This record gives sequence, C-alpha cells and structure tokens, in this order.
Amino acid sequence: MAAVADIGVIGGSGFYEFLTGAEEVRVDTPFGEPSETLLVGEAGGKRVAFLPRHGKDHRFPPHKIPYRANLWAMRALGVRRILAPSAVGSLTTSYGPGTLIVPDQLVDRTTSRVQTFYDEYAVHVPFADPYCPSGRGHAIGTARRAGWVPAGSGTLVVIDGPRFSTRAESQWYAAQGWTLIGMTAHPEAVLARELALCYTNLALVTDTDAGVEEGEGVTQAEVFEVFAKNITRLRELVAKIIEAFPDEREDDLCAHALDGIRLPIDLP
Repeated sequence: MAAVADIGVIGGSGFYEFLTGAEEVRVDTPFGEPSETLLVGEAGGKRVAFLPRHGKDHRFPPHKIPYRANLWAMRALGVRRILAPSAVGSLTTSYGPGTLIVPDQLVDRTTSRVQTFYDEYAVHVPFADPYCPSGRGHAIGTARRAGWVPAGSGTLVVIDGPRFSTRAESQWYAAQGWTLIGMTAHPEAVLARELALCYTNLALVTDTDAGVEEGEGVTQAEVFEVFAKNITRLRELVAKIIEAFPDEREDDLCAHALDGIRLPIDLP
C-alpha cells in the first residue's frame, strides 16, 4: 500500500472532528481487524490517520483492544509518528483533574496482553526510554505555547482493568514513585517501538486514583465527564503538535529501534 498518511492519532471518538476532508481507509492486517476503519484526512497541514482505540462505539474494553492490528494498520498507511491522547488517573495530589502530562516512563502491570509482533527469533527492541524523545519535546513546547501548563515528565503505570484500583493498590503504586495510572498505554508503546514508530503519549488527568484522597474513589462517570470537558481543547492541541512536527522524522532512537535485528516477518 502506498503511503497515505505521515502521522497517526490513536485516541477517543471525540477526535473524529479534528480532521478535514476525512475518508475511510480499510486496512487488512495479519493480526485481524483494527478497532475501527481508519480515517485519513488533513490536520495541522499534514496527512493524518485517526483510529479510536476503543472503537467509535467504545465496544472494546482495555484488555480486548486489538493493539497489534491497530499499530500494524498505522504503519501500513505510511505512518511513522503516533500521538496517543488518553485519559489517566493521578497518583499524586500535585496533578489534579485537567492536568496534561507528557510522560517519559512506563511501568507494565498488565498480565494477559500480547505485547510483541515477533513470535520467532530473538527480537529484543530497546525500551529503556519508552516514549519518543523528539515527539515529547515537540508536544511539551507546543502545549506551553498554547497556554497549557504541562508536566514534562511522569511515570505511567498500566493495569489490566477494566476495574479501577483498590485503595491499597493505588497507595502501593504511589509509594513506588509512580505518578499516573491508566489501562491502554501498554502494549501500545512497545508495539510502536517494535515497528520503529515514534510514539508520544498525551495523558490527560481525569481523576485522582482511589488511594490518593479519601472519598468514594474514582468512577467511570467522573472520568468521562472530565475528559469530555477538555476534549475540544485537547483536540486543538493535537492539531498544533502535528503542525509543529518537521516534515522529516528526527534521527532518534525510535527510527533505529530495529537496526541490526533479524526480523521473522516482513513489515509493511
């Protein structure tokens, strides 16, 4: 397939509206169907592919999202940079609802998710720094210019879900020094690295997790409400970040993640 997009956005259904001239593009993958038919259009002066990770009707819970198909489909369309806005909980009172974090570290606490494309041969990608350094730099700088006060670092712990944490779990995560908690950032990040894609997470805090403050604990309604209040502003920020990306991808660790490694499958 000829390249039809330069940048991919994997996010919520509220991002449909930020593309102009959008057309549906169906992509077949060796790993089944993506969460939804991809939309390709214009944003920030560039060709962008959009995919709602949960499906447009939110039918895929976090542990059932077809992560491998989603990332493979993006690469097949020519995408080499991915922005991944998502809702997260905060494990510290320093980050309240509405705070934007551009995390630099990730902790995987999932137990049942397939997190590799490579079931044969030894394909060990570097993952010490799970997020694209240049992508993070563009995101942080653009957010500041747009009036956000983003946190330029944070450690995101990813749990299976779909339930929220107990107070004891939340307090334990916070005691490790981890600052954010979510359910979808992994295996997205490592699958992107296995395809040599630049992956940048934009984490919007929607709640303080169960162990951070006394109260009833986080609810689904609370998460959806805060995200909905911020979706227009977040959508505008994503378009500005896309505009800030240079035409050519930076020569960084993401682009070279597969250098010197024998791959058991051909990449699109």
